[in-house]
Amino acid sequence: MFNEFRAYFSDISIKGNIYLMLIWRFALLMLIFTACRVLFYVFNADFFANLTPAGFLRILAGGLWFDTSALLYTNTLYIVLLLLPFTFRYNAWFQKALKYLFVITNSIAIGANCADFIYFRFTLRRTTATVFDEFKHETNFGSLIPKFIADYWYVFLIWIALTALLILLYGKVRPIQKGKGFRYHLVYGVNGLVLLLIFATLMVGGMRGGFRHSTRPITLSNAGQFVSEPLEAAIVLNTPFAIYRTLGKKSLVRVDYYKTAREVDAIYTPLHEPQVTDSLKRMNVVIFILESFGREYIGAYNKHLKEKDGYAGFTPFLDSLMGHSLWYRNSYANGRKSIDAMPSVLASIPMFVEPYFLTSYSTNKINSIASVLRAEGYHTAFFHGAPNGSMGFQAFANVAGFEEYYGMSEYPNPAHFDGMWGVWDEEFFQFFAQTLNGFKQPFCAAIFSVSSHHPFKVPDRYQGKFPKGTLPIHQCIAYTDYSLKRFFETVSKMDWYPNTLFVITADHSNQAYYPEYQTSAGAFAVPVVFFRPDNSLAGCKDELAQQIDIMPSVLGYLNYNKPFIAFGRNLFDSNAKPFVVNYTNNCYQFYVDDYVMIFDGSKTLGLYNFKEDVMLTQNLLGQMPDREVEMQRKLKAIIQQYNTRMLDNNLVVK
Repeated sequence: MFNEFRAYFSDISIKGNIYLMLIWRFALLMLIFTACRVLFYVFNADFFANLTPAGFLRILAGGLWFDTSALLYTNTLYIVLLLLPFTFRYNAWFQKALKYLFVITNSIAIGANCADFIYFRFTLRRTTATVFDEFKHETNFGSLIPKFIADYWYVFLIWIALTALLILLYGKVRPIQKGKGFRYHLVYGVNGLVLLLIFATLMVGGMRGGFRHSTRPITLSNAGQFVSEPLEAAIVLNTPFAIYRTLGKKSLVRVDYYKTAREVDAIYTPLHEPQVTDSLKRMNVVIFILESFGREYIGAYNKHLKEKDGYAGFTPFLDSLMGHSLWYRNSYANGRKSIDAMPSVLASIPMFVEPYFLTSYSTNKINSIASVLRAEGYHTAFFHGAPNGSMGFQAFANVAGFEEYYGMSEYPNPAHFDGMWGVWDEEFFQFFAQTLNGFKQPFCAAIFSVSSHHPFKVPDRYQGKFPKGTLPIHQCIAYTDYSLKRFFETVSKMDWYPNTLFVITADHSNQAYYPEYQTSAGAFAVPVVFFRPDNSLAGCKDELAQQIDIMPSVLGYLNYNKPFIAFGRNLFDSNAKPFVVNYTNNCYQFYVDDYVMIFDGSKTLGLYNFKEDVMLTQNLLGQMPDREVEMQRKLKAIIQQYNTRMLDNNLVVK
């Protein structure tokens, strides 16, 4: 009776055993990858002297996120073949083939982790896809592997042991074979197909690191969310993930336009060594990074358009504030994406070749306005009304040195979620104001807005309140401007307000209506505004400014007197020559005075007068050889400094 009962339930659980078997084997891989993470730390513990037991547990938990993604990529083919809704998947020959596939692919992934037990000591980062470029010209590569095994035989034995464990435990859960009387039928096929689709959906979420539309697929920079120091990100990550996420990505190359460091430093250096004798102004710093707030939408920047056709813009409050602020007429972003803005504005790191967040260098140790001021006793915090982890902002804020992060998880009222990106700007700006009021002074806080974004909606209560203009984004710009007005109305009554420097900029521009903003220069046009409540900063300057100038300018204004790394200039230093640099369409755009140079890394493709000819139609290349030589000379120095410092993890003052 018992045997018949067991046979009955074994027969109806045949399908389930396939899925339980898959879960078992995936859990086994997760366990082995965690063991690799522990071993990685053991082999390199001297690099992580400040890591606490609590910090290590946090890293282990965070590492599961990246292991899930890497193992799903590694085993995609295996999982799909295993879950095909056909009975041949139970055949012994098919199961044997799957076993070979599973063991071979995962042993390679485990081997990559093991190799970094040692290779990390030479690079101080997880191995990425750039390793294939580094060794592709090595004719003796075949002999390097045996030498590596001989020199580090103990690592090779660890790999063998982990692979043997994988093989041994692989078969502990086996599929129950179909009986001879079983026949394929429609219900079996449909159920199998539905389960395949369910698993496929879960796999996509696992590979991406989540299902939210506002969450970018996780990349190396997301590891910063779980660490206290940037170098610890190497423990959070695993090597297969680092390779997968950098495949096909353009990587920086070491350039030698100038042969010595002294030669390139004489032309341009990001090392700032302030010659300041006055004491530090211990005033608060509040930085607004406004989503998609291109210069075209701001009336104060477009008085010439008002005279021409009555265009007044969509920012009446910001226009009025700029009347009491210092702002730059020719100000630009250093990137075209939201993820480019945080490094540029807060750490003075421009976007060259690839967004900093997406490169293998995103785990480099950096200085930022937060880390520098935090060392001076400032309380630091970053605010973003989107779900925590969205866009990798929380990870970068942590690596950049912000003590606290405030996102949707910290916001008290879920009813204020806009249904798409995050908390409506008006409510979140008020939350920002009230939270700042509870901070000990001095503090440095930054906020990234969310509402002026596709699908370009405003709260229902404001339907018809704001002008819709000619583009869908216009009413959203007006709404965020109103939210900014409400913020200043609130904080102007707070005691810390008079002792605060406010900075307002945008992450990037967005839709353009006027021809002058539909150019390669106009596409980067964003505001750079400095405001003091005592009106001590006021006026408009025609000189060039950019996002990467904000960090050194704030530090310069505060009389910060210690060396730091920033690729921009101090706008308050009259001796610092203005320039702007950004990267688009595989070329650098370099602005000096009235001219912009298009440079592909080896030669000048164009030289234009962008002020007189905003459409960039007048090519001056060949007509101004001295101008071209001078601009190319400095741009090459900037590129060389950037690439070298990124590659060498040299972005802080030692």
